[in-house]
Amino acid sequence: MAGESYLVVGLGNIGPEYAQTRHNMGFMILDAWAQASNIAFNSQRYGDVAVKEIKGRSIYLLKPSTYMNLSGNAVRYYLQKLPVTQERLIVICDDINLPFGSIRMRKGGSDGGHNGLKNIAEMTGTQQYARIRLGVGHDFSQGAQVDYVLGELSEDERKAVPEIAAKVIQGVQDWIFVGADRAMNALNFRPDKKI
Repeated sequence: MAGESYLVVGLGNIGPEYAQTRHNMGFMILDAWAQASNIAFNSQRYGDVAVKEIKGRSIYLLKPSTYMNLSGNAVRYYLQKLPVTQERLIVICDDINLPFGSIRMRKGGSDGGHNGLKNIAEMTGTQQYARIRLGVGHDFSQGAQVDYVLGELSEDERKAVPEIAAKVIQGVQDWIFVGADRAMNALNFRPDKKI
């Protein structure tokens, strides 16, 4: 419906040292969307915000300026500040349980061990919000998870990010304009081969 507002949150860690890391896939998607739309992020309380207007709807893109494990502070603040309900919130994050290049949209569910999603649930009091998980693979030995997610993408993985971003952006727009079920059917993807 025209006039509605949506909040799209990309999760990541602030600072140039994290820019190309697996944990920053959410930031990468929103950066790609802003660049493709010729809109700019502005630093505001708890995060960088850009606004994309499409067919009378306002889509707020949020990159929290808190660290990943405290992302819920920013999400809660903007849910209270903006004319957005939790039904119009979607969070984009990395997922080590999926192969690199996989995309999985869900209407709700558990945090799956992701500390950013866990904090959002704690701060908002619910896990019933849409999320898009981006597979980053799990090519690490036991105990090396932190180093892996904070490690930089390989050259081949970096080359794949624009295509992943394009799919996710289209998926979010489908979610807004045709509904979650059709968006999930179109977006959910698992690659045949390892990137």
